[in-house]
Amino acid sequence: MHMDRLATPALVIDRDVLDANIAVMSALRPGAALRPHVKAFKSTSLARRLAEAGHLGFCAATPREILGLAAAGLGDDLLLANEVLDPERLRELADCDARVTVAVDSVETVDAAARAGIREVLVDVDVGCFRCGCPPADAGRIADQARAAGLEVRGVMGYEGQLMMTPADERSERVAEAMAPLLDAHEAVGGEVISGGGTGTCLENTFVTELQAGSYTLMDTHYASQGLPFQQALSVVCTVISVNPGGWAVADGGLKALGMDHGNPTVEGYEALYFSDEHVTFTPGADGRLPEIGEQVRVRPAHVDPTVAYHESYRIVSDGQVVDDWPIDLRGW
Repeated sequence: MHMDRLATPALVIDRDVLDANIAVMSALRPGAALRPHVKAFKSTSLARRLAEAGHLGFCAATPREILGLAAAGLGDDLLLANEVLDPERLRELADCDARVTVAVDSVETVDAAARAGIREVLVDVDVGCFRCGCPPADAGRIADQARAAGLEVRGVMGYEGQLMMTPADERSERVAEAMAPLLDAHEAVGGEVISGGGTGTCLENTFVTELQAGSYTLMDTHYASQGLPFQQALSVVCTVISVNPGGWAVADGGLKALGMDHGNPTVEGYEALYFSDEHVTFTPGADGRLPEIGEQVRVRPAHVDPTVAYHESYRIVSDGQVVDDWPIDLRGW
């Protein structure tokens, strides 16, 4: 059907833009040099497209994402790039039909992984993101504890998330500074893997053996401001339900359909005024025109990850036609 018949708000992927983004990143980071991060898009259908492009290892943020990938037959090499202490969830990961590696950054996370039967780990190292990760100087000790507990230590990981929005002219220097302690930690830890990075540092982080990037597939207005070689494939299509003679219009997608933590989304062709639970209110754009009631507008989210988590499926479109429907089947924990 034509997309103007979609029930709205609808989470829409432009298939041709998605395919172009996949091709660009695959040229930059072919095969195992890219470990796509599914937390951005949360769909095994999209993950399968990436596997077809040669990226057989995936990165995830939640046990649910790992288990969903495994159940979909995408379990060649899965990394839970997050610390987990829950014994039942860890046992599920250990018992699933996939190769699963788990991040550890403390004695407690090492012990939890070993007791649950996890076989392989990466030592997670703090590189300045103010999130998980051990001090770089402790990485060797934690690796020794993991090996003593019977775990195989594949290497290290570190996420320079604080640099994803760094100005382009500063990014190379600051990425090198952030990766230096990770490389030092790797010397102490050993193993073949140095994992890290993301969409925002995909051009500068040549220090890792595998890049953890996922947002590049769909993109958002936050990343689009960084001059990266990817285009926005994702939008929330909304229907105009009210036009006020005072000079504004209202469409049917608001806070419950859009991640707002990175700022206001963009209403294509118009000026967003504010967002409420079920509505976006906007004013005319450069041409001074407001749409008519019943018209569709495209809203570009400022942050892919939480926007996707609000929806149950993607509608895949090409040349204005809806050509597929992909479940967002990796939501939750």
